[in-house]
Parts: sequence; structure tokens; C-alpha cells
Amino acid sequence: MKIGKVGISKVFTFDSAHHLNDYQGKCKNIHGHTYKLEVTLKGIPDKKGFVIDFHDLDDIIENQVLSKIDHKYLNELFDFNPTCEMLGLWLWDEILKKISDLDLSLEKLVLWETPTSYITIDKKDME
Repeated sequence: MKIGKVGISKVFTFDSAHHLNDYQGKCKNIHGHTYKLEVTLKGIPDKKGFVIDFHDLDDIIENQVLSKIDHKYLNELFDFNPTCEMLGLWLWDEILKKISDLDLSLEKLVLWETPTSYITIDKKDME
């Protein structure tokens, strides 16, 4: 069997509040979202057959990244306007830091702010 790179994806949810600066709609007021985050990593399976164990991926994202923003007021944490786009870029950087010592690449990140509105960041756009 040919062994090549395999993508592994996992979906997470977290809750945060924010308001949008310099915005003239309802979102200028403080409000919250249940965000949905999909993370895709890519690598070659190891001798056990894993790119990364789902449990280890869960630990990285939940405990080392999302714990910083879950149930928090984003405007108090960041020096940028916490739009979905900017939060996605911050998440990208944070995840990259956490996997830098692993033989994996961050391929894609999708962040839903609502069930029908989301942003996508692809590796090719961040190189």
C-alpha cells in the first residue's frame, strides 16, 4: 500500500462574547456566539498508523488554544477588532505555535460565527 499524506480534521465549539468597533449594525453592542471551529492538519501516518491521535489533537486545541477564549469577552483579550476574520487569523497563529514541533502542517481552518456564517483560512493563503 502506498503511504502518503493524510488530512485529519476535528470540529470544536466554544462560546465567547464581543462587540464590533466602528460598526453601525446590531453587532456594535455586546453579544455572544457559540462558535464552531474545524481544524485540518496533514501529515504522514506514523508506524502505528496515526497522523495525530484525535485525543492529542483535542488536547492541543481545547486545552492549549480554546481555553484562552472560551467563555471570555474577546474585546478585553485582544488589541484588534474581534471580527470572525481576525479571530480566525489569531487561531491560525496559535495552532501553528502548538504544532510547530510536530511533523504536521496546518492545512485549513473554518470558523463559524453563526450556523450560516463562517470564514475559511487555507494554508496556501498563509504562505
